[in-house]
Amino acid sequence: MAPAARVSAPARTPKQLAGDGAEQAAAEHLVAAGCLIVARNARYRDGEIDLVVRERDTIAFVEVRMRRSAHFGGAISSINSSKQVRIGRAAQRWLFANYGERWPACRFDVVTVDGNGTIDWIRDAFQCK
Repeated sequence: MAPAARVSAPARTPKQLAGDGAEQAAAEHLVAAGCLIVARNARYRDGEIDLVVRERDTIAFVEVRMRRSAHFGGAISSINSSKQVRIGRAAQRWLFANYGERWPACRFDVVTVDGNGTIDWIRDAFQCK
């Protein structure tokens, strides 16, 4: 019997690698602030959640954004209303899968990482309907 062929993951682009680094830096920042990382890169057909963290009794769905400069409004301005809707739908799927019908207190946070590595954590950055 012939050995099974290995399928390798496609190479990550420099932009993807930078995004991975920003997510790791954000996760470390949140852990240092007392949060527990519950999930990373929770993907659903509706959208993706970069980080799910628990801070005390609250679940925070965290969008991590990296921008090299503040041109065009910086990282926070890139989270438009359609992106917020996709994050909200993904959060609902995650909550149903992990908590059923009884959800804990939740919020949507944003962590921005700039080109210098400066991290800004914005709690309750937006609301989803």
